[in-house]
Amino acid sequence: MISIRSLDLSAVDHLGPRARRCIYWQTDGDSTSGTPGDPEFEKEAWISHVSLEWGVCGQIARAADRPAAAAFYAPPGMIPRASCFPTSPVGADAILLAGMSVEGSAPAGVLTSLLDAVVVDLRSRGIKAIEAFGVTSENTGEIASRDGCGADSCVPATSFLIEHGFTIIAPHETHPRLRLDIQSEHLWKADVERALDQLFAERGFATRRLGVLSGASARAQAARSRAPRY
Repeated sequence: MISIRSLDLSAVDHLGPRARRCIYWQTDGDSTSGTPGDPEFEKEAWISHVSLEWGVCGQIARAADRPAAAAFYAPPGMIPRASCFPTSPVGADAILLAGMSVEGSAPAGVLTSLLDAVVVDLRSRGIKAIEAFGVTSENTGEIASRDGCGADSCVPATSFLIEHGFTIIAPHETHPRLRLDIQSEHLWKADVERALDQLFAERGFATRRLGVLSGASARAQAARSRAPRY
């Protein structure tokens, strides 16, 4: 079972080793600026700064009481890497999805659950949209270097983002920029249903039949059902 909690200053120790050491988004990739210091310290300092200045900046997923994955997000001005992509800059009204780190042996569907939680949090704060830089190729060049963070990837696949409702607004061969508009009534309704399901499940009651999706999961399923079949 996957459980998710918001990332604040009290939850840093709940991050898995990959998420805690990845500082790809917290550096600008400029080799002239020197080698970053201790990755864990750098990451914790960034979380502390953003949390104090802006608020919750991530979601943490756990499975079998172990770290499974984490997603980070913040205004683009607080993310050094945000201006380094060929499809920069991020829209002025959007929050940037700044990395989705998956730990080893994480269960299937964990990234969808994380994205659901990100959408719920940002909509509750009046945010209009989420933008993200996707990656479409394994040969991504220096722009997608991992700065020694040790993670397999901290830039989400373009295909994953599209499956979950994002649309490409700045095309590029390897690093398109995508956007998800999150202020809409039908998505709000899906999130209410999701919250009610979770509340009742915690008390041992079922509210809907298993397999009914909401939030990002529902958008992914709807997109697949509309896709042409050959």
